[in-house]
Amino acid sequence: MQRYDVLVVGAGPAGSAAAIHLARGGARVLLVDRARFPRDKPCGGGITGRALKQAPCDISPVVERVVHTFEFRLGRRRFSRSSTEPLILMTQRRRLDAHLAEQAVVAGAEFRDGCRVGQLEIEDGGITASVRGEPVGARFLVGADGANGIVAKAAGLGEGIVRGVALEGNVSWKLLDQERYATTAVIELGSPAGGYGWLFPKGEHANLGVGGWAGEGPQLRDHLARFASAYSVNPDALTELRGHRLPMRRVGASTPASASVVLVGDAAGLVDPLSGDGMYEAFTSGRLAAAAILAADTAGYASALAGALDHHAGASWAAKRALDRSPAVCFWAARSPGVFGVVAGLLQGDVAHPDQARGLARPPLRFVARIARHIQ
Repeated sequence: MQRYDVLVVGAGPAGSAAAIHLARGGARVLLVDRARFPRDKPCGGGITGRALKQAPCDISPVVERVVHTFEFRLGRRRFSRSSTEPLILMTQRRRLDAHLAEQAVVAGAEFRDGCRVGQLEIEDGGITASVRGEPVGARFLVGADGANGIVAKAAGLGEGIVRGVALEGNVSWKLLDQERYATTAVIELGSPAGGYGWLFPKGEHANLGVGGWAGEGPQLRDHLARFASAYSVNPDALTELRGHRLPMRRVGASTPASASVVLVGDAAGLVDPLSGDGMYEAFTSGRLAAAAILAADTAGYASALAGALDHHAGASWAAKRALDRSPAVCFWAARSPGVFGVVAGLLQGDVAHPDQARGLARPPLRFVARIARHIQ
């Protein structure tokens, strides 16, 4: 039997981040993924400044576009706000995930792609598994295998997760005004229920998508077709169409670790409920999981994760409730003087929570918070 200190199942951003930190800390790490790399994953591919500060390595080699402008839409109404500093860095998961896995190897981890994990047995003293038919033993297991992974189920972890859904596709710049959208991210509020539509610029194409509550699943194709048509894009011209689940953890409701197992990223339900983004949460949970394992203190992982994420997540859940109830009020608030500075600060990681807003931004944000409290 091959033995390691840690087996990391899933080489997305959370899994590779954990592997990088673990290997740098001296652990013997096996990082595995069932897909052959490079491979794509359904994801908007945006990395905020907030997430960038948690990245385990330099990601500049895989950045394709830098967004400086947000355009918000509600029906026929729209407005734009810009920042001299980058708001979001755009990449593709095909490139980002391969880059992070490579950096895990540079740090000292062993990486095997195209490997399915089976026969998973978990005990307090460690785990055993079959990796590509070969027996593997490890003291710790990191579950980074996403919303539909096997680790959380095998370990009996991850309860209290709410599901959303999203559908996205790509459109060539030949069919869209590249000059207009090259540095602009578009967010359309109000539809689908529990989410929004987006247009994100990439190197050779733009990514169009819609996401919302799980119950919106049967209508997502219609939502995406309407959204594409609003930009004079024939829905049939969208390529690489794919759907995915958005696992969102209720604050304080889930258990992300046991004596031998730690969940990170989507496997732990760490998608931001308002934005649908999970990159900051992936990098942060990977770092904290590695720290807990290196200290042999998986029991402390849950509190460390809550300390890092819950304050912001609570605000996101509140904003999501308000957006569901009244998209028009949220659109008005976003347009109000000073509010975009708070939004930009949150994206760039300079503002930790909306309650840090000052001046003209405070009244509209307080009004949105009051709406959220009334519909809890």
